[in-house]
Amino acid sequence: MSERGFKAILKELFVLALPIVISQGAYAFMIFTDRYFMAQISAQHISASMSGGVTSFVTLSLFLGIISYANAMVAQFSGAERFQKCSRVVTQGFVLSVAAFPILLLLTFPVTQLFRWVGHSEELVALESAYYQVLIYGGVFSLAKAALSSFFSGIGRSWVVMVCDVTGVLINIVLSYALVFGHWGFPALGIAGAALGTVIATAITLLLFLGFYFRPSIAQLYDVAQSWVIDLAILRKFVRYGFPSGLESFMNVVTFNLFMLMFQNYGVREGAAMAIVFNWDLMSFISMIGLHIAVMSLSGRYIGSGEPHNLNRVIAAGFSIAFTVTVTFAITFALFAAPLVRIFDTGTADFEQISALAQAMMLGLACYVIADGINLVASGVLRGAGDTRWLMFASVSIHWAMLVAQVFIIKVWQLGPMASWWTFVAMLVCLAATYLGRLAWGSWRSPERLAKLLENH
Repeated sequence: MSERGFKAILKELFVLALPIVISQGAYAFMIFTDRYFMAQISAQHISASMSGGVTSFVTLSLFLGIISYANAMVAQFSGAERFQKCSRVVTQGFVLSVAAFPILLLLTFPVTQLFRWVGHSEELVALESAYYQVLIYGGVFSLAKAALSSFFSGIGRSWVVMVCDVTGVLINIVLSYALVFGHWGFPALGIAGAALGTVIATAITLLLFLGFYFRPSIAQLYDVAQSWVIDLAILRKFVRYGFPSGLESFMNVVTFNLFMLMFQNYGVREGAAMAIVFNWDLMSFISMIGLHIAVMSLSGRYIGSGEPHNLNRVIAAGFSIAFTVTVTFAITFALFAAPLVRIFDTGTADFEQISALAQAMMLGLACYVIADGINLVASGVLRGAGDTRWLMFASVSIHWAMLVAQVFIIKVWQLGPMASWWTFVAMLVCLAATYLGRLAWGSWRSPERLAKLLENH
């Protein structure tokens, strides 16, 4: 077993993370531009794209969480030099993607009724439902892409993820622009056009990933030709370790979505202000997901290769990068709140009120962006070590406690939007403290637990 120095691990993590950060940043920019296109139509459209988009992610999140655990499994198998198992993981991810598709279709009707149930106007419901349904119809492409993206991250070829995702984002932006506004001979489909551009671009990105996957250098080393079989042992690992991750993701985004939908009951202006703030949140959070994926992959690889003693340096390197990035974002959000908000000026008479609330909320964003960085690094290490059940219980408990508090703040006590917003900020800070405690004092790295994680390798 080799002892890696801090600088060596920091460099390794940076090289692995940077392409994924660029990839995730490009995805955030794509969402940003979709919201910007909607802002050119009306405040109601930007609000609908926010709620419809988040609700589509809620619907996909359970399956995305399960399939994305392929990253940790591939990293563990790669570290143990069981290369043929890595491609088997991808095949099982495809199986789960196809199996999930009919379930997604069945969910579209009751989920679209949720918009009406929370009290949104019929005009807003129509916009939200159109955006949501198109994204779900193309959900199978997103799930299959997640399996391939996890494979390349897990084997340390994150540059493939960057190339495919950035290309897909550029295609998406051009398609959405054409389909939203009706340029270059395309029909003007409005909010449905933004969603359709995303689905088409995701399908093209999936084809790009497959092109890299079937290249001889990959296909031969990982024995792709022999991987097209059902592997019950790997499927059981998806269930044992991936299901808690998927359930955690699902439950957390459900609470976030319900919070967002309740917040929109304050009014269209408040909903538009939240959408503007979360657009900037996405620019930081989704980029940091790249670091989360890299930390999870590197942790899994060291565990698979029998070098768990290097995990402390992975943690230190992860936090070094996270604090550098998130502090920069926090300072930017705090000092430049006004110009950042005004980018989304709808040109309507009520934008001054929207802007005032959004600028106040940006200060909360500046406070919790650092907590987000802590959460993503800590959960990446714990996922790579298979501590997914603890993560599920801890994260779900804190998120649902926040949601109960929001019910009282918004529905019962009828306090103002800033009281609701600062409660959300406090929840993320509490989550960061809880994760730090687990990293420092948890039993997740005991030899017995790690040996159990690696059984059947």
